[in-house]
Amino acid sequence: MGLIAVKAGVANHIAGERPGEAREALRVIEATSREALTEMRRLLGVLRDEPDLAPPGLADLPDMVERVKSAGVRLEVSVSATDLPDGVGLAVHRIVQEAVTNVVKHAAPAKCRVDVRDERDGVRIEVADDGPGGGVTSGGHGLVGMRERVAMYGGRLEAGPLPRRGFRVMATIPYKAQP
Repeated sequence: MGLIAVKAGVANHIAGERPGEAREALRVIEATSREALTEMRRLLGVLRDEPDLAPPGLADLPDMVERVKSAGVRLEVSVSATDLPDGVGLAVHRIVQEAVTNVVKHAAPAKCRVDVRDERDGVRIEVADDGPGGGVTSGGHGLVGMRERVAMYGGRLEAGPLPRRGFRVMATIPYKAQP
């Protein structure tokens, strides 16, 4: 929803002067809102106990990546984690989603690197950009939500500006490998 709000503001601001860019922003809004509706249906399916409507996980990252790229962020993604439990996969998906949405909101145009990998007894998520950086603000719910997701599994989250430029979110979520 954050990406939709950002792109709607851009489209409204440039509609008269740069209609081509405004149309591209509207295309991103359309695709992102369709995915948000799909995710809401999934959530309702989970609440209704409809097993065919599984929550998003690692397999859904490529679609998210394409939307973010169309929002003007150069994105490099490496995923070497496999066979995560559903809840952990959902947490990873949401952390990456929120972190790259923050890149779009606060750092675009920027280059962003996403790395999701298995480590001993857990998964490590790192999202770093080369934007202007800056401190952590408390104006939104993104970092709070990420902290809550990580805390549910007894993990760790670090978020803050990098020494020269950019911002990094790094999370570790422990889990036991499935037999």
